Amino acid sequence: MRATLLGAAIALVAGVAVAMPASAANPIITSVYTADPAPLVVGNTMYVYAGRDEAASGQQNFLMREWRVLSSTDAASWTDHGAKANIGTFRWVGADAWASEVEPRNGKYYWYTSVNGNGPGWMDIGVAVGDSPLGPFADAKGGPLISDSTPNSSGLNIDPTVFTDDDGQAYLYWGSYWGARAAKLKPNMIELDGPVVTPQGLANFWEAPFMFKRNGLYYMIYAANDTNGCVTSSSYACQRYATATSPMGPWTHRGVVLGQVSSTTNHAGVVQFNGQWYMVYHNAQAPGGGNFRRSVAVDLLHFNADGTMQRVVQTVAGPPPNPGGSGNVALTATASTSYVSPWENLAAVNNGATPTSSADRSNLVYGNWPEQGTQWLEYTWPSARSINRTAVYWFDDDQGIDLPASCRLQYWTGSAYADLPGQFATAANTFNTITFPTVSTTRLRLNITAKTGLSTGVLEWQAFAA
Repeated sequence: MRATLLGAAIALVAGVAVAMPASAANPIITSVYTADPAPLVVGNTMYVYAGRDEAASGQQNFLMREWRVLSSTDAASWTDHGAKANIGTFRWVGADAWASEVEPRNGKYYWYTSVNGNGPGWMDIGVAVGDSPLGPFADAKGGPLISDSTPNSSGLNIDPTVFTDDDGQAYLYWGSYWGARAAKLKPNMIELDGPVVTPQGLANFWEAPFMFKRNGLYYMIYAANDTNGCVTSSSYACQRYATATSPMGPWTHRGVVLGQVSSTTNHAGVVQFNGQWYMVYHNAQAPGGGNFRRSVAVDLLHFNADGTMQRVVQTVAGPPPNPGGSGNVALTATASTSYVSPWENLAAVNNGATPTSSADRSNLVYGNWPEQGTQWLEYTWPSARSINRTAVYWFDDDQGIDLPASCRLQYWTGSAYADLPGQFATAANTFNTITFPTVSTTRLRLNITAKTGLSTGVLEWQAFAA
C-alpha cells in the first residue's frame, strides 16, 4: 500500500521486537525494518499489520516481500510475530508486498494487500483470509480484487483501507497518484458491490487512505505532498484528514494531523485502544534507517471538543503503558453516589463492561433521573491506590438522561477533597479520558453537572493504577 512520492512506492510504519517483547520507545521494533502500518484492536490486544523493508543500505528502491504482524496489550511493549503472509501467499503475484490492512468479518480476518500481479495491471489489490488475527492466511480469491482492468481504477491501485459500518456494510478505499477511489464490498468481502466511485473533498490527496469512525462522524486520513502547510518539499508527505457524515462522502477537508516525518513516505493508521486514541505511522529513525528502510512508531492522538483532531506530536519515548482492564483499579472499588434512579443500578459503573454506544442497555446502567444540577459519583478503596488516569463512558437515553454539561474530578487528600487538573470531555459513544499527575488516595470522585432540565448517567467509569 503505497507508491513512493514522486515515483517510488510508499510503505507504512509497523514495528515490534522479534520473539521477546520490546520496551516502550519509537520506533517500536528495530530488529527488522517495517513500514505501512495498519492497526486493529481485537479484545485486549492491539495488532499492527506492516510490510517489511529489506532494501540494503544505500539501495534506492523498495524491496518488500512479506507482511508481518506486531501486537501489544498496553500500546507500549510490542511483540513481533514474524511474517504471516508474503508474495507467495498469492500464486498470481510477481513482487512487491506493499501496504496492507486487515478487516474482521463473520469470525474471519481479511487481509487486503498491495501487490505487483502478473496480470494486466502494474499494481493490484489482493485479499487473503485467516481464522484469527495471526492467521494462518491464504488467498481468498485466486486473483486480484482491484486491478488496472477494474472500471474507473486509480492511477496506481495500492493502499487499501476497509471500513465496516454499524449496519454491516463494508467500504473499500484505495489509490495513489492523486487518484482516490472507493467502492462498496459484498458481505463475502472479496467482491465489489457496485461501481467504483471517485470520492469528493479529499483535498490534496496523494495516497495512503485510512478510514475510521468516531461519535457518528467518519474520518479519512491520507498522505498529501503539497507545500501549502503540509511539507517543505514535495518529495515528502504529511497526513491530512477529512470528515464526512456518510461513509462514501462527500468529504470536508479539516487540516494536517501528522506533519512531515523523517522518511519521504508517510503512511498512518488510527485506532482507539483501552479508552485512548493512537496514531501508528512510520519514519526512518531506526539505526541504519532511511527512505527504503523504515520503521513503525506509535504516538498518542487527541481530539478537540468539536471533533477535530489535534496534530500528533512525534516522540522518541512513545506512549506510556496503557494496560486497560489489567490496570483498572475501579474493578476493586466500592461505588457510592448522591443519587441513583430506582430503576437503574449503581453496580453498572465498575462491572467491567465495554459499551457499544452511549445508548447501550445490554448491560447495567447508572442514571440519576430526575435529579438535576450537580450530582456526585465516588470510588472508595480500603487502602490507598496510586492513580494517574481515569475514563468515563457517559450514558444517554435520549430522554431525561443526557450527556453532562461538565464534569470535575477530585481526590481525597486524607482530610478533604482536592481538584485534579482538567475536565472530562462529554463526548458520546466513547471513553472520555483524563490523565493527571499520580495521586495516592483512597477515594476518587466525579462531580457531574447536568444540562438544564436534564439528568446524567454513566455506563462505565475506569480508574488506572500508575
